Amino acid sequence: MTTAELPATDTPLALDGIRVLDFTQMMLGPFATQILADLGADVIKVERPKVGEWERGLTFAGKLVDGDSAAFIAMNRNKRSVAIDLKSADARDALLKLARTCDVVVENFRPGVMDRLGLGYEDFRRVRPDIIYCSGSGWGQRTKYAQMNRPGQDLLIQAATGLALNTGSAGDPPVAAGTSICDATGALTLANGILAALLARARHGIGQRVEVDLYHATMAILTQEISAMVNHGIEFTRSAAGIAQPWLSAPFGIYRASDGWIALAMGDLSAVAEVFDDATIADQDPWSDRDAIKRRLDELTPHRSTDDWLAGLLAAGLWAAPVRTMKDAVDELVADGSPMIVDIEHSSGRPVQLVGCPITLSETPWRQRLRPPTVGEHTAEVLGEVLDEDELERLREAGSL
Repeated sequence: MTTAELPATDTPLALDGIRVLDFTQMMLGPFATQILADLGADVIKVERPKVGEWERGLTFAGKLVDGDSAAFIAMNRNKRSVAIDLKSADARDALLKLARTCDVVVENFRPGVMDRLGLGYEDFRRVRPDIIYCSGSGWGQRTKYAQMNRPGQDLLIQAATGLALNTGSAGDPPVAAGTSICDATGALTLANGILAALLARARHGIGQRVEVDLYHATMAILTQEISAMVNHGIEFTRSAAGIAQPWLSAPFGIYRASDGWIALAMGDLSAVAEVFDDATIADQDPWSDRDAIKRRLDELTPHRSTDDWLAGLLAAGLWAAPVRTMKDAVDELVADGSPMIVDIEHSSGRPVQLVGCPITLSETPWRQRLRPPTVGEHTAEVLGEVLDEDELERLREAGSL
């Protein structure tokens, strides 16, 4: 058994028998294909020779994990890596030959790149007519911003969709989310699209092209806010007092306690008035008076501890929770033995922890089978399934591997 493998079990995996040819990089594609890999798909990650995909070198706080980015190892377990030069005609032919054994192709280059390489949808469809070919992008394949060759990156999408300007208080600068929310949303949407296409092929015998982009996926998660805006005929503005979302009423928000912070979501103002011992709150309107209510609660909450407030709020049926750090949340998961935090061995031999798959299946649970691969770790193994040794040697001699 290699260090990349874990012991096999007899437990079936939901996507056993599905093979994915993965040309993706950064988060949009790799996070999506890791979900497929966690559920049992054989995901073959195609990378540049020697250096691999761009995100391998992305530092967090200026640091790498034994030469790998924390982001890379977070999104590339259960995959096999093939390192090959996409600009080589022989390499292209080898990949198209490999594609005959694949169910899905996924890429997230800028629109047009794969076509220019001879690896577009029509190229793959010629060798496998029922192929599912999924393209992820920042702005879509044919939109005006795609035609303008605009860079599609998480922060830029937060800015362009209105998401950043929805966050924070009136008068403050727009606030970016504390994670790559658009990339993650796009990745989950991408995985859903691929699964839907696989089901359609199983039911109807057809392959197809799937397209997902960050801009439209982010607009989709703004569905309730956009619906409220367009159907009420007004554009909501951010609360001057810091109500956490511009379309919601008091008491929604984050409040300082004497020893930390609490979050208070929806709740009847009469119950809020009782917990905070201020009868005037019950007489106010939760929308038109929301800033006044927020400011009054901001005055009251510092006088008691987080635990004291939570006990009273929860007993009154109000929706409240402590505001914790990520470390607090992770430490609790580890202490509880949650499968959401998994221990693996990095290629260097160093033990590392990763976030597990969030999908629970009772009969076909996800399983960690392979650690995140080194660049090209499985090139000979994978290509050897479709090429003979002479063909592999020609690729080596040409510098394509």
